[in-house]
Amino acid sequence: MELYEQTMHNLQTQLQARQVSSVEITNSFLDRIESTDQSINAFITVTKEQALLDAAAADQRIAAGNCAPLTGIPVALKDIFLTEGVRTTSASKMLDNFIAPYDATAWTRMKSQGAVLLGKLNQDEFAMGSSCENSAFGPTRNPWNKDHIPGGSSGGSAAAIAAQQAVATLGTDTGGSIRQPASHCGCVGLKPTYGRVSRYGVIAYASSLDQVGPMTRDVTDAALLLGVIAGYDPKDSTSVDCPVPDYTAALQQGVKGLTIGLPKEYFIDGLDADVQQAMEQAIAVYRQLGAEFVEVSLPHTNYAVATYYLIATAEASSNLARYEGVRFGHRAKDTAGLIDLMMQSRSEGFGAEVKRRIMLGTYALSSGYYDAYYIKAQKVRTLIQQDFNEAFRSVDLLLTPVAPTPAFRIGEKTADPLQMYLSDIFTIPVNLAGICGISVPAGISSNGLPIGLQLLGRPFGEETILRAAFDFEQATQWHTKKAAL
Repeated sequence: MELYEQTMHNLQTQLQARQVSSVEITNSFLDRIESTDQSINAFITVTKEQALLDAAAADQRIAAGNCAPLTGIPVALKDIFLTEGVRTTSASKMLDNFIAPYDATAWTRMKSQGAVLLGKLNQDEFAMGSSCENSAFGPTRNPWNKDHIPGGSSGGSAAAIAAQQAVATLGTDTGGSIRQPASHCGCVGLKPTYGRVSRYGVIAYASSLDQVGPMTRDVTDAALLLGVIAGYDPKDSTSVDCPVPDYTAALQQGVKGLTIGLPKEYFIDGLDADVQQAMEQAIAVYRQLGAEFVEVSLPHTNYAVATYYLIATAEASSNLARYEGVRFGHRAKDTAGLIDLMMQSRSEGFGAEVKRRIMLGTYALSSGYYDAYYIKAQKVRTLIQQDFNEAFRSVDLLLTPVAPTPAFRIGEKTADPLQMYLSDIFTIPVNLAGICGISVPAGISSNGLPIGLQLLGRPFGEETILRAAFDFEQATQWHTKKAAL
């Protein structure tokens, strides 16, 4: 087995035993990126020279007996994380030449352990999209079938795992942007509870919804990486000061005796037949493992998409106001005064989907519409959160599909934004409620595309969903399936 094919914990064991060097592992991944990324387009920036320097430093650290879980491990980051001295674009022309002046906290914590940065990954511009087609650097393609989308907005983060270009990546999840691409690319994607992982140094889309999380090849790696990046950060006012448990220790507890809820609103008539079959098979596996099932109701689910696209776009309108061509970012030329400079810079720098969401959000916040739209959406958000609270009174976790269908074709939904938005119907409520969720491989569709299973837990209930995901993974072989590049 090639080094680039292995899991993070396997590589970690070999590094600690001095059976392989970080330089060897890093070169294996860099060669893999060079040979495959022309057709996938998962990377915006590859930091080859710095990666090899960092790998050499990691080998010295290991030789000195100072080895942490991520020491010498090659990783990649969604290009929404600030990385000091490295170009950070958020996949937008607006930030095409922006060099970050400091590191995001999540990367600081990985870097402090000696992780090796391979580069920055493609995404939907400013994390706005469900397909990774809204990038100024072109769409990312699904390694399982290059005519299909990898999911979004963290499409590059998922595709890099599926193409074996990185052993682990970080993404961000605002309405499903970790779990949905993980499902479409056949990897593990974990959206932690809001406040569990610092958002400091992450370019903001919707501040009350964004959350940082790991994308990996298996559940063990997800637990390891979450343990590194989780924890209180005084630089982030939304970071929650609570202990970080040993997530890997929880994996062996199994699901026997747990009660799993099946929300009836998620098992709808329009569900793709392959997705439906994968869910039924997953339920059967959990029954064999000793879990019990009950049907629950989340009655306000039907309002989630509308609620999300009012709140998220309103927050985006506010967050993206800083990009005006004056202080940093793209600046238009040959403009007639300050107002024209701002208008032309934003018009040239932002893509169509970003402009659409800014206009929607600005409208929702405008005088005469604030109460009718934004305030009403916040009230419905509370009702959605209460639905989950009520469900968790009787169950330990919830099981649902991640997406209504497997990955669709590139260009299939770009002409119909509403259909694109509806592809996140099963993931959006989780962000509105602020709870945790994970996507794990659970099947292959009739046309050879991965299907993910979503497990949802209480706030700060990551241990429960990780142990349930691990138990399912050990009982099945879906996580071992690879894209044929």
